[in-house]
Amino acid sequence: MPKMTSNIIVFIGFIISIFITTSCSAQANNGKTLVLLDTLSIRETHSIFFKSLKDRGYSLTFKSADDQNLVLSKYGEFLYQNLIIFSPTVEEFGGLLSVETITEFIDNGGNVLVAGSSSTGDLLRELASECGFEIDEEGSAVIDHLNYDIKDSGKHSLIVADPKNLIDSPVIIGSRDIPPLLYEGTGLIADSENPLILHLLTADSTAYCHNPSQPIKDYPHAIGKNTLLIAALQARNNARVVFSGSLYFFSDEAFTSPVQKAQSKQRHEVSGNAQVAEAISKWVFAESGVLRVKSVSHHKLGETAPPPAYTIMDTAVFTLELERKSGDKWVPHNAKDVQLEFVRIDPFIRTSLPLKADGKYEVVFKIPDIYGVFQFKVNYVRVGYTFIHNSTLVSVRPLEHTQYERFIPSAYPYYTSAFSMMVGVFLFSIVFLHHRDEIKSKKE
Repeated sequence: MPKMTSNIIVFIGFIISIFITTSCSAQANNGKTLVLLDTLSIRETHSIFFKSLKDRGYSLTFKSADDQNLVLSKYGEFLYQNLIIFSPTVEEFGGLLSVETITEFIDNGGNVLVAGSSSTGDLLRELASECGFEIDEEGSAVIDHLNYDIKDSGKHSLIVADPKNLIDSPVIIGSRDIPPLLYEGTGLIADSENPLILHLLTADSTAYCHNPSQPIKDYPHAIGKNTLLIAALQARNNARVVFSGSLYFFSDEAFTSPVQKAQSKQRHEVSGNAQVAEAISKWVFAESGVLRVKSVSHHKLGETAPPPAYTIMDTAVFTLELERKSGDKWVPHNAKDVQLEFVRIDPFIRTSLPLKADGKYEVVFKIPDIYGVFQFKVNYVRVGYTFIHNSTLVSVRPLEHTQYERFIPSAYPYYTSAFSMMVGVFLFSIVFLHHRDEIKSKKE
């Protein structure tokens, strides 16, 4: 008996150790980021950016993009949560890494940050195409003859980007009240009608994309505001991808350099690259702009529990709670533009969800005079935030025979005619029988 007890204790200890090990490994996997570089020297030239990631708790694994031991997943599980590709000139990924595996990584919720340059090769161009972007030809650079920095080498490709050209979304890029940005690299093009593509930073109207060492014989592929410097994709599964045409944008030199347009006397002691790069990295790695549904409830007015089925013309109460990720915590998300749809095939009711308390929304409405299978549906899609798609299935039945009104006011004329006919028949019967007795007595 004591031996059996000791075996049980050993078995329980073994189970607990497995649980602790699994928990620790799960925590360690949170924030694990694979960084692919052209050369390991980029680790030094972009040290400020990488340090900011480490300070925020990310575990960075630096590897060469053509390392033969590269692998993103093992046994069907991804080893990393995020992927950074700072290797514009890579011709072929090493190991088991490829454009297809990166696309699969995104399809499974992974986040990717890619930075190119004027030397961006076909491999990153193919990856960009899979994400809905188009990178200009190899050797091309964004050129602006009016908005270039005083340190430019003469090609006018070290351009000064106006912060006003940033997307108007503080959750993605932070504040636009910052010094000008330094940018040196190629341009991107994206379909303006694609709702999943976000234009984070566009060039000025005087910019164009072309090879600065060749004469312009054809109309440039990207010109003016259509030239994207930094673009993003938020997939339908809320995976996030950011493409920058400039690796220089994230460099220590760009972070610490003063900014002065060649044709202007105004000088800024430091560029705004560091603030924008940090804000974009927080967004793409799901530190900011992440929402979730805390709870959903519905019931009839005057009750607290959801009914087995609603009856037509019932008064329903729908309650929704939203939370937003803030650091390591979840806080209530307050907004004024959340809507509810009561849908069968098409929406029968579309109404706003008023904010009743911090993060809590509630609306009271009357079920339509239509029975069937309906949904309480909330689709919250806003720039910079994760997509919220929530639906709750309910049944709506017609009235039972005992629930109909006994006397309908609109039917009073019919009631009157029926009762008047009954009274008429009664009076006719009395008169008929009375006259019949009189005729019979006269005959006798």
